[in-house]
Amino acid sequence: MRPLHALPLDGSPESFDALVHALDAALDGTGAAVVPGATTPPAPEVPDEVAVVISTSGSTGTPKHVMLSAAALTASARATEARLGGPARWVLALPAEHVAGVQVVLRALLAGAAPVVQDLREGFRPAGFARATGRLPHGTRRCTSLVPTQLGRVLDEGGAGMYALAGYDAVLVGGAALAPALRDRAEEAGIRVVTTYGMSETCGGCVYDGVPLAGVRVALGADGRLSLGGPMLAEGYLGDPELTAASFVDDLFVTGDLGRWDGDRLAVLGRADDVIVTGGEKVAPAAVERVLAAQPGVGAVCVVGVPDPEWGQAVVAAVVPSGVVPDVEGLRRAVREAVGRAAVPRRVRLLPELPLRGVGKPDRAAVVALLSTPDPG
Repeated sequence: MRPLHALPLDGSPESFDALVHALDAALDGTGAAVVPGATTPPAPEVPDEVAVVISTSGSTGTPKHVMLSAAALTASARATEARLGGPARWVLALPAEHVAGVQVVLRALLAGAAPVVQDLREGFRPAGFARATGRLPHGTRRCTSLVPTQLGRVLDEGGAGMYALAGYDAVLVGGAALAPALRDRAEEAGIRVVTTYGMSETCGGCVYDGVPLAGVRVALGADGRLSLGGPMLAEGYLGDPELTAASFVDDLFVTGDLGRWDGDRLAVLGRADDVIVTGGEKVAPAAVERVLAAQPGVGAVCVVGVPDPEWGQAVVAAVVPSGVVPDVEGLRRAVREAVGRAAVPRRVRLLPELPLRGVGKPDRAAVVALLSTPDPG
């Protein structure tokens, strides 16, 4: 067994420096395993092969502690490096207690240099990102990882942040679905976007722009549920053998997501648990969100089901306007034409922003609570 140490993070470059050194030692076996962002470890020790434990509550709010081995983390980082065209210098602009932030650190270390770290004590700011980018050496390949909310802020503000982002060889965007309109805006600005899909249990992103990384296996069950396999799979959940046995089956991690193949690319359709049953018909929120996100004036969207005495659940949508205020009836019409009558939102609530959890993911439970109450007008 190996000791497990907690490493608190406050968003400052100093705390990230401590994390870089701790992760480097954990990866090569000279130091303890690490729980980034924790004040106390969930257990005093872990199996020898475990280098990092990622604590995540997920959508259920129940804490899970994902055990990642040095071999899995290295395999993930090397597969990313190969897909992106070789080693690069990285800027860390994500919270490092999440797997995406940890992977930025590890990719940078394996490429030979610690990442340049954006100071996040006051949250993500495009100007701060531009300053961090300015500390990268000239003439080197550069990469970073963002969530859609961060990308949107850079594009909305323009200026130095957008100019800096356009100079990257690859900008990985994950943690939540990227709206097609937001990707179009980014590419029009010269930003090289690569969408990623994965989770803590797969050492982060393992499918890039719909194409699995080298060594990644994708399986679809009869119900469309996604399972993922490969050398970057986690060792399981610390202290929870029953959940480990239920989630890791036949060398695959059984996700909670639905998917399908569009040609040779994987399309992720959203969480199986998020499917809305309205009037006896099943509606996938992700399908409705894709249609709404493509409409004029829609900056962000979250579609959920709320209790309804007649229909069981009613489809409702929270929409954050971007620029012009969207035409609500036009939004409903677009959904009817693209997805069908059952999927048309019975209510559309315009909000200044979506409630978020984790690294930029919409908090669906909070949206359900918000949209279950009458519209204040």
